Amino acid sequence: MEHEAEIVGVGAGSTAGGDVPAVVLAVDGEYLPIFVSADQARAIGLALEGEPFDRPLTHDLLVEVLTEFGGAVDRVRIDDLRDGTFYAKIDAERYDDGEPERFVFDARPSDALAIAVRVDCRIDVTDDVLDEAGHPSDSVHFDEGDDDPDW
Repeated sequence: MEHEAEIVGVGAGSTAGGDVPAVVLAVDGEYLPIFVSADQARAIGLALEGEPFDRPLTHDLLVEVLTEFGGAVDRVRIDDLRDGTFYAKIDAERYDDGEPERFVFDARPSDALAIAVRVDCRIDVTDDVLDEAGHPSDSVHFDEGDDDPDW
């Protein structure tokens, strides 16, 4: 089964190796942190804030190309977690002579989430991923100070 998720924050998560950038999803009363690169965190965070870029980023370019070829992203899915690595899919479609043609693309979760915030599509997470990596809402803390991370 899949559950609809919402991005509730982009920040630094604490790990044994130190603080690393993370995107935090809210899913059915739990939080799902997904660690990403600093560049991906910045791309997702600025898109969430609606900050324009001087030049299109890779995710913006991909969305524009897909749109120009008559396609659209329907949703993204965080659908697997193996050996500590999350896996995602991007569900897209395009119409050819009025008939929908559906496509599924394998993606890194960070890329899928960066695209999702640009097209405002649904984000789904599977039961297995939530069961393995979800955290109770009281175990994740958000600091909203003036500290601006380096990414």
